[in-house]
Amino acid sequence: MDYKYVVIGGGIAGVTCAETLSLLEPDSKILLVTASKLIKAVSNYQKVSRTLEMFDVEEKDKSFIETECNNVTVIHKTVLEVDSIDHVIRMCDGTSIRYGLLCICTGGKPKIIAEGNPYVLGIRDTESVQTFQKRLKKARRIVVVGNGGIATELVYEIEGSEVIWAIKDKSITSTFMDPGAATFCLPQLNETKMSTDKPLKRRKYTEEGADENVDRNSSTPGGSALGPDWSSHLEMKGAEQISHKVHVEYKVEVSRILTHEEYTTCEKSALNPSQFSSSDCWPVYVELNNGVIYGCDFVVSATGVIPNTYPFRKNNFDIAEDGGIKVNDKMQTSVKDIYAAGDVCNASWEHASHWLQMRLWSQARQMGAYAAKCMVSQSNNEDIPMDFCFEMFAHVTKFFNYKVIILGKFNAQGLGSDHELLLRVTKGEEYVKAVLQDGRLQGAVLIGETDLEETFENLILNQTDLSPFKDNLLDPNIDIEDFFD
Repeated sequence: MDYKYVVIGGGIAGVTCAETLSLLEPDSKILLVTASKLIKAVSNYQKVSRTLEMFDVEEKDKSFIETECNNVTVIHKTVLEVDSIDHVIRMCDGTSIRYGLLCICTGGKPKIIAEGNPYVLGIRDTESVQTFQKRLKKARRIVVVGNGGIATELVYEIEGSEVIWAIKDKSITSTFMDPGAATFCLPQLNETKMSTDKPLKRRKYTEEGADENVDRNSSTPGGSALGPDWSSHLEMKGAEQISHKVHVEYKVEVSRILTHEEYTTCEKSALNPSQFSSSDCWPVYVELNNGVIYGCDFVVSATGVIPNTYPFRKNNFDIAEDGGIKVNDKMQTSVKDIYAAGDVCNASWEHASHWLQMRLWSQARQMGAYAAKCMVSQSNNEDIPMDFCFEMFAHVTKFFNYKVIILGKFNAQGLGSDHELLLRVTKGEEYVKAVLQDGRLQGAVLIGETDLEETFENLILNQTDLSPFKDNLLDPNIDIEDFFD
């Protein structure tokens, strides 16, 4: 089988790449290879501003793309290796496919704190979430390890089970928030959630005959990464008749995980937070590096992802320190005619002053679309400018039931000590942080319905000198949108 374009990966980056290729070259043969029967499709796309975008992610059967894009073929196979000399992809079932141009969009796999431990569950794809839900139904207490987006959403959504949240930082959700923003959100951790009757944003699919006992922590390719709304209206209820009950352990890491038998011989006693129920018998115990031990029913490992380069370990790709395949400003790898996009790659070009790479679904979509444009431009021997989305980092999400927007160097990344912060905080309503350097806006964190995102985006992109206005920049009585219009 010969295809002009081949994309490996059924996640947001891969599907977006295949769809964009189909749009740009409707007469060319395109192949999408996915290790899962389900693919991730972007829906309800909305361009909020020049750099901000919102969308839902729907899980679809792989045939969805073939229906929407007549020149795209989708196969459910696992890639064994890529022969870049002969332009051939070999599958685990022995079949081979010849490609003209290839884009690798295999995403990332979870970092698991204890590989192979039956009491430790990694959260990455829909299948692992389903496993988590089933185990949570019988759980009185769990330990969540990690401080990123998935850990934050889990901790907030879980009801009916006590949660020990172990983080290595001095504040929660430090990937996206500074300590001030974390303090603003902290009261929501143990607040009773507001009930909602809103419909699910997307349909849920399951794979027929899926084995519940499959080791989701193995090197075997799993499903695609979770989308932006993965936890919305998802039932996460444990065995107890309680709402939120969360205890946070700051600045810790896991030293070891003990079975009940190992715990009984370790000569240490497990701790029970004052507001938690007391029990002397748990199936697993977690010892933190501060010496504290907690018993629980199981452990959730949500400590980030590792780029999934496993099928390409024999190829001579340039690999970055974070394990990602290095790509240039045309999404090209160091191997001829092979591109990469999404979590599997490392953006190794010289970045714009207000852009940074974070392995987020929004960037996966942008990279997948841009990689397709670059592949077509190479095929047509043309040159295209870099997409504007790489001009400034911009991301919108929801944490603790607050709308959260982060722009530019939102945590003063790389700005040194000569920057200043402007804050506006209204308890329970909004948190606004502006990062300035030399009188110019470099980044911002907007929590709540602030309506400042478009104005702040323009101020960052235009680098307007705000020195004469900075004392009034966050004055709620001044409409800065009209002022800088």
